[in-house]
Amino acid sequence: MILGAHESIAGGVAESIARAEADGCEALQIFTKSSNRWAAKPIEADEAAEFRGEVERAGLSVIAHDAYLINLAAPDDEVWEKSVAAFAHEIERCSVLGIPWLVAHPGAPKEAGEAFGIERIAKGLDAAFDLVAADGAGVLLETTAGQGSNLGWRFEHLRDIIGAARREARLGVCLDTCHVFAAGYDLTTREGYDALWEEFGRVVGFDRLRAFHLNDSKKPLGSRVDRHHRIGEGHIGEEPFRWLVNDARFADITAVLETPPLDDGTASFASGLIKLRSFEG
Repeated sequence: MILGAHESIAGGVAESIARAEADGCEALQIFTKSSNRWAAKPIEADEAAEFRGEVERAGLSVIAHDAYLINLAAPDDEVWEKSVAAFAHEIERCSVLGIPWLVAHPGAPKEAGEAFGIERIAKGLDAAFDLVAADGAGVLLETTAGQGSNLGWRFEHLRDIIGAARREARLGVCLDTCHVFAAGYDLTTREGYDALWEEFGRVVGFDRLRAFHLNDSKKPLGSRVDRHHRIGEGHIGEEPFRWLVNDARFADITAVLETPPLDDGTASFASGLIKLRSFEG
């Protein structure tokens, strides 16, 4: 695995590189803008050039995450159209920065239901890609915990969304360990771990897997509640992460921590990466 963390862009996107290096990252995930706002000022050419140059110098594998406000499954037309426009803007920002993949939660259809949501998300992806360059960044649909009406907590959701979209080549999957555990996939036993990957390969396909979010879970198996914890300190425990970092199928896949701070308030990424690397071999 190419291990790293989600770093802050406070002070500018290029500032995330120094933070990543300080934490010992080989991979990096960022928001390209505020995660809780619709709009953002354009990325200037010099800012993009600085970021690209720093990424190349540091040799980092970089992905981005979209804003939390976006909901491509929204049943309300106004919210859906606003989400499509904002999502297209996020794809463009990734392309400008040279980031190949944008990670996104599929969406929440609320009372409209699963079938509606899957079709709505696929149409939203199509509409967003229609607004951006054909050779730009792709999208990684993230597995979710299934909290509320959020889709993506079953592998079949991801398969069906990708299958219904027109640009399958620009779509992949990011698997979040906390989310799949909370959704009911038990990776804490060797039997469960193997069963998870057998199902993923059969339903989605390993060719779609492009990134991991490595997080333990504060909530138990099947809770359908999304609460990240530090590696080895939650209900998943250390052993499944040991299996993951030593799984040859994932040797070249970007994997980032999104774990909460330590008890003293400092970031947990450096210590988390040290722990993960201690599992290797």
